[in-house]
Amino acid sequence: MSECHHPESLASAQWVADHLANPSVRVVEVIWGDGDEWGTAAYRSGHIPGAAVWDFATELQDPARNDIVGPDGYAALLARAGVNPDTTVVVYSGLSNLLATFAFWLLKVYGHRDVRLLGGDRRKWLAEGRPRSREAPIIAATSYAPQPADGRLRARRDEVLRTIGQENVLLVDARSPEMFGGTDKAGAARGGHIPGAVNLAALREAHADGSFKAWRTPTVREDGTFKPADELQALFSGLGIERERAIITYCVRGGLSTHAWFVLTQLLGYPNVREYDRSWVEWGNREDTPIAQ
Repeated sequence: MSECHHPESLASAQWVADHLANPSVRVVEVIWGDGDEWGTAAYRSGHIPGAAVWDFATELQDPARNDIVGPDGYAALLARAGVNPDTTVVVYSGLSNLLATFAFWLLKVYGHRDVRLLGGDRRKWLAEGRPRSREAPIIAATSYAPQPADGRLRARRDEVLRTIGQENVLLVDARSPEMFGGTDKAGAARGGHIPGAVNLAALREAHADGSFKAWRTPTVREDGTFKPADELQALFSGLGIERERAIITYCVRGGLSTHAWFVLTQLLGYPNVREYDRSWVEWGNREDTPIAQ
């Protein structure tokens, strides 16, 4: 994607293949649980050779605190993956890279210098017949010093509450139209959207039995790679998502919305975008947060 604002934030499959033996590059597959499509089973069935593995729900987040992993946990995670501050970290996942964009955002929150997202997700790498391994890599741990989180990239609930009704701030809801409208509560106690938000609508794909299969976002092609910058800009401008405004992205629990955050900040160069990572799992389960339908 030659027109993107930060081309260094994307790593093509060929670039990754060419750097598999480079000790200054660490590839990480981000999984969720034990599933065979984007979980532990998928990783064990074949991953990019040398790739470390991080769990979205238990390692990138701290379930006990209902928050992102803290500085010490983050530093320990990177150390176990053999990462030091100068390492180029390339993240990828299943689920259209939604788990990977959360990891990318988290590493940026904690100030890691060189983070890249694999162009196209795990499915594309395998479909192209590129190298894969079923062996867990032996990784020599490093020492990684904890860093404070950068609050400029993140929005908290109270901050979101204060922005409602402000003309210079726009909330972007990256969930499905059904979730935005409230007919699908996304597992929360209440359904709907944050007042004033616009819907960057993702489509929920289902298996034949109706169970969840995947998300299809409006920002990517069929193969999971991003659409050209001019198409992306037209998409966002058509929703009134202009770079002059402060933007806050949210979804269910941070995957779809960090994907939108990545497009806005890394591909289109929007200067003021924050991610409300607790998203609907927090907002929709409280009684003191306003909801529109």
